Amino acid sequence: MRSIISFQARACVHSTVRGRYRGSCAVLRWSSTEARQWSTPLAKRLSEAITATGPIPLAAFMRMCLTSDLGGYYMSKQDGRDPFGQKGDFITSPEISQIFGELIGIWFVAEWMAQGRKSKGVELVEIGPGRGTLMDDMLRTIRNFKPMASIIEAVYMVEASPSLREAQKQLLCGDAPMTETSIGHQSISKYANLPIIWTENIRFVPSDQDKSPFIVAHEFFDALPIHAFQSISPSDSAQETIQTPTGEHNLTPDTAKRQPKGPQWREMVVSPTPTGATHTDLHTPKPLQSSTAPPEFQLTLSKSATPHSLYLPEISPRYRALKFLPDSLIEISPESHAYSQEFARRIGGSKEAPKKEPSGAAIILDYGPSDTIPTNSLRGIREHKRVSPLYSPGLVDLSADVDFTALAEAALGASPGVEVHGPVEQGQFLLSMGIKERAEMLMMGLKEEEKRKGVEGAWKRLVDRGGSGMGKVYKAMAILPESGGRRRPVGFGGDVEG
Repeated sequence: MRSIISFQARACVHSTVRGRYRGSCAVLRWSSTEARQWSTPLAKRLSEAITATGPIPLAAFMRMCLTSDLGGYYMSKQDGRDPFGQKGDFITSPEISQIFGELIGIWFVAEWMAQGRKSKGVELVEIGPGRGTLMDDMLRTIRNFKPMASIIEAVYMVEASPSLREAQKQLLCGDAPMTETSIGHQSISKYANLPIIWTENIRFVPSDQDKSPFIVAHEFFDALPIHAFQSISPSDSAQETIQTPTGEHNLTPDTAKRQPKGPQWREMVVSPTPTGATHTDLHTPKPLQSSTAPPEFQLTLSKSATPHSLYLPEISPRYRALKFLPDSLIEISPESHAYSQEFARRIGGSKEAPKKEPSGAAIILDYGPSDTIPTNSLRGIREHKRVSPLYSPGLVDLSADVDFTALAEAALGASPGVEVHGPVEQGQFLLSMGIKERAEMLMMGLKEEEKRKGVEGAWKRLVDRGGSGMGKVYKAMAILPESGGRRRPVGFGGDVEG
């Protein structure tokens, strides 16, 4: 998928790295002296922050747009706006068909059986639960498998948004009261006397040797902030300054002398657009020009190294190999790596704190390439339409492709007690889990032809590999206890065991 990065940034990258930033890219300079009406309070706050510190990393911009307490996309109710579903900005797989959540519930039952049917410490954890639809379908399904349903100790919902937490509570718990706890909030499931516990970060979910966490993250990683970098050639990489949150600073002569003279990475940073800038000035992709006014912010290439550009692209040989190809673009999400590491440690322990008997499972369902590094993937969605991700901060959903290989590397590096399966295409996963057969069962019980067509169209959309389908671009990946290659999980080439 094309994105705003490739059009805006590439337009000025060559003049930037050759030292002509203030000449041919003068339109990209920003100023705090002009009075300006901003589209949202968050846009104004971002502009003020950038005026004080200079251009900010793309990751900081994304984080503010999505989770700021001043009108962040997921953090506030704006005129009753719901980002999910047909009336919102986008629709997710659980909203398309109940079968999706049912099959994830069955996948967890199959894993619980394959791991010896543990009788204590079993808990369900969902990261970024949206409106709660996925967990609702999972719990409704799992209750039919009473041996597992009866030993689940708690359901943890990792959710930072107060408005989404309230929507999840209404769906999962109905009229049951919600109380505050030491780690967040708690209520009781409508399906059983099962505690539903909300917390803002997975670190607050209790973890010990006896726990068997079954974790699901559906369309969560795509919303985590990314840093974007571009390599520059040796002749353009002489460095005498460094860009930090407090501005650009000169390196000492001794430090500058020690800087490598070969290819280097530069970070993509965000700043306000000049007042009166047009789509043509900003190189906005043509498909996005008709949907909105010119964006209020822009991406440019940092003129000097940043702390992130000196560190993040060096953490993996996959990134380091591209450093020597001038103009290479890469996207890195440190928060994604941290969550994958946390999943792995909870399932398999760590070198410092080994888990006597690794147990549990994590399944990640999201979109992105199977084995390549994402580039140019930042996108904005509003009312089911692509818009500039730099437009109207707080009103536009931002997302980027998931680097599944990076998640696998992070998990395997964090725990010697886990293994990773996939990613496999969502269509392949769901078909092997029996989505077609389950849909046929549902259709047999429906008398109205319109409803039968609805069920059929929904499941086929989830597995369709075409341009409008979700079967190819979406992937599934699993983190499981290390088995020495003795088994593969159901949905990833294995069969139900136990």
